[in-house]
Amino acid sequence: MQMLPEGQKNTVQVTYDDQLKINEFSKLILQKDDVDKNLTQEKTEKEYLDDILLEIELLDEDEYMNYKIGESFLLMKQKKIVKQLNKDLTKIESKIETLENKNSDIMEKLQNLKTALYVKFGNNINLER
Repeated sequence: MQMLPEGQKNTVQVTYDDQLKINEFSKLILQKDDVDKNLTQEKTEKEYLDDILLEIELLDEDEYMNYKIGESFLLMKQKKIVKQLNKDLTKIESKIETLENKNSDIMEKLQNLKTALYVKFGNNINLER
């Protein structure tokens, strides 16, 4: 079975190091997909927290409200809930920053591998999704 167009022959030999680079590229793609998924979830959670924080800040500071922690609800004053939401927001922003840094590191590694593999294999390899 021939994968190249008729008349073209593959003259490039795949070495062990080349195969390791191809495998690393594949692993990085999977990691990037996972990071992208987590990043999307964290950004959505941040949007929810921003929205609820705006709504709760409009209420009276001495008003009591239910605040969900894990699987239980606590009756807390509005100002204490605002403090807790700000702490949660800070944590999520930190997670987002970490995920974005990890994503950029992965993208840099992918670009380096892609360049090295295309230099060796040219049109004989397809690294696009």
